[in-house]
Amino acid sequence: MSVLRLDNVSYHYAGTNKMVIKNMSYEFEKGSVYSIVGKSGSGKTTLLSLLSGLASPQSGKIYLNDEDIEQIDKYEYRSRYVGVVFQSFNLLPKLTAVENVILSMEIAGKKYSDKRAHAMEYLKKVHLEEEEADRRILKLSGGQQQRVAIARALSFDPEIILADEPTGNLDQENQKEIIQIFKELAHEEQKCVVLVTHSPDVAKASDVIYRL
Repeated sequence: MSVLRLDNVSYHYAGTNKMVIKNMSYEFEKGSVYSIVGKSGSGKTTLLSLLSGLASPQSGKIYLNDEDIEQIDKYEYRSRYVGVVFQSFNLLPKLTAVENVILSMEIAGKKYSDKRAHAMEYLKKVHLEEEEADRRILKLSGGQQQRVAIARALSFDPEIILADEPTGNLDQENQKEIIQIFKELAHEEQKCVVLVTHSPDVAKASDVIYRL
């Protein structure tokens, strides 16, 4: 059964009648990694915006567990069900890695007696060591920052992880490790992982490829 489903979804930007996405119907299930691929301008990032609730379709419906997401409070949707990993990471540079994850938990309203311990568990899932977790973001490499961004998206235990070009700025070795993290989240923790990517290697490593 799909956890996220698009039913005949179409979308165009304000001021234009050109459809970026037209009559799209896709299903996404837990336990799988999905790659959204296509040439520049094909609507990949727009699709991610729709799935994350940052934009709404002009026609058609998007369902979370068979509930129209337009009927769900968008703040609740993004702080409970969907974790988003942005291409630019969007981390707070003056905070450490673990502080970024703790802040995300607090914003989502998660209450733990030991927030640091829980944050460290998420950072360990993305293969970040404690010594690295206590560094400020600007002292971390691009690959390490990407891991922190993934850990932050996991911090409220969402069913769905959405990532925009998660390996776009990484070298080959870091790309392989990030792909492995996403596969572990899907196959071992039964997350639904949806990646927008230009990388043939990322697409090849996914369970399902949707081409726009």
